[in-house]
Amino acid sequence: MKKKILITGGSGLLGQYLNVSLKDDFEILTLHNTNIGNCQDFESAKVNIRDSKSLKTVFDNFKPNIVIHSAAITNPVPNQNQTGKDYFETNVKATQFIAQFCNKQNAKLIYISTDLVYAGYRGPFHKEDGKLIPATIYAETKLIGEIKIRQTLDNHLILRTSLLYGIGLNHSQCHFQKMIENFNAGKPVKLFTNQFRTPISLKDASKIIVGLANSDLQNQTLNLGGRERLSRCEMGEVLCYAGGFDKNLIGKITMDNIPNFPTVEDVSLNTNKLISLGFKPKSYEENVLQILEEK
Repeated sequence: MKKKILITGGSGLLGQYLNVSLKDDFEILTLHNTNIGNCQDFESAKVNIRDSKSLKTVFDNFKPNIVIHSAAITNPVPNQNQTGKDYFETNVKATQFIAQFCNKQNAKLIYISTDLVYAGYRGPFHKEDGKLIPATIYAETKLIGEIKIRQTLDNHLILRTSLLYGIGLNHSQCHFQKMIENFNAGKPVKLFTNQFRTPISLKDASKIIVGLANSDLQNQTLNLGGRERLSRCEMGEVLCYAGGFDKNLIGKITMDNIPNFPTVEDVSLNTNKLISLGFKPKSYEENVLQILEEK
C-alpha cells in the first residue's frame, strides 16, 4: 500500500513539480488556495492554511503519513496588500498548526525553508550550523517556522532551499523564466553582480524531495542547493551562452542600485551533507541546456 502524502502549496512554483514527481510513489492530496494550477489533475482540496479548523479536517480525513509543507508568503518584503501579521500567520502560526497535527498523527513533516535565513555577509558556502541572521520578514518568519517545528516533533526534515529555477507550470513563474522570455524578445535584463546563491532546478529539487520522503531520515536540517555558487549575472551569462542569446542584453547592476532593497550578499550553500546522502543535482549549465531543449 502506498504511503499518503499531503502537500501544502500544491499550486505553487515548487508544489506543482512535487505533484508530478510524487504521484507515482505515493497517494497524494495536494492543497491549493488562490490558484488551482495542476492540482486539478490530482486529488486536491482548496484550503487556506491559516484556517486551523479546515486543516484539522484535512488531517483527520486523509490521515497522511508524510506532509510536505511548501506553502508560504515568499516575497522578501510585503507588498501593498500585505502586513507583517499576514507573514506571521501564514509562515509561523500555520506552520505550528501543521507541526502539531503531524505530531498527533505521527506523520513525517518535510518543511521547505530558505537559504535566506543565513547571515548574508559571512559566506561563501554556509553549512547547516552556520550563523543565522535573516534580513527580511520572509526569511525571519521562515526561520521562526523552523524553530516551531523543532519544538513540536522529532519526525521532521527542514530543507533550506536555494534559488529555484526552471519553467513554471500554469500560472507560476520564476525570474529564470522571465530572463528567457526577455532574451527571446531581445529585451534587456538587469541582473545583480553582487548577490551569490547556489541555484537548484525545480526538477532536481522535486526529485531530491521525493528521495527524502522515501527515506527514514528525520530530525535533520539540510541545505538543498545546486552545485555552483553563482550570481544572477553569471546565471544570465550561462543562459545566453547556452541559448545563443545576445549577452549585451544583460545590464549589470548591484543591489545598491535598487532603493530599499534588502542586501543579502552571499547565501551560497555547502551541500556536502546532502551529497553524502546520495543526492547530487546536475550542474547549472546541464540543466539550462535541458530546459532550453524541452521548451
